[in-house]
Amino acid sequence: MPASRNDLMDFFAAHGIEVTTLDHQPVFTVAESGDLHERIAGGHTKNLFLKDKKGRLFLVVALHDATIDLKKIHQIIGAQGRVSFGNADLLMEMLGVTPGSVTPFSLINDREGQNVTPIFDAAMMQHKVLNYHPLLNDATTSIAREDLLKFAEACGHSPQVLAVSAEAQELGL
Repeated sequence: MPASRNDLMDFFAAHGIEVTTLDHQPVFTVAESGDLHERIAGGHTKNLFLKDKKGRLFLVVALHDATIDLKKIHQIIGAQGRVSFGNADLLMEMLGVTPGSVTPFSLINDREGQNVTPIFDAAMMQHKVLNYHPLLNDATTSIAREDLLKFAEACGHSPQVLAVSAEAQELGL
């Protein structure tokens, strides 16, 4: 059974991670979240659930307006050949969330299997505060970038901070 929002909040508390959460109407795409950017401070994000030709899985997390070249990202993240999007069934099986609710917080559901490699874009990590769905797309949780790393590590993952976006590459991050 995937973790619930309450399970996630309990996990944050157990690890001394402070977050704030704002409830709102469900948001399924970055385009639908425009007014939230005005109401919630910090970096707003998008999440790409990808798999390579060998079946390795990646969760790429970047700023909402980041430019990511899916034809070249495999070279940056260490994938075997080009990547494609993982389907909804695989997403639910591995991270316990549905499309539209993808979030790095879903790593809480990959603690045992360690099946997904988290990749955090270097440009995103320049923001002190970052915003993600707390496992469902009807709320936004704000977390300090250091606490995001702490969270991922508490889930047993070693996230890679890489320049996956064109913006990060242009900045030489």
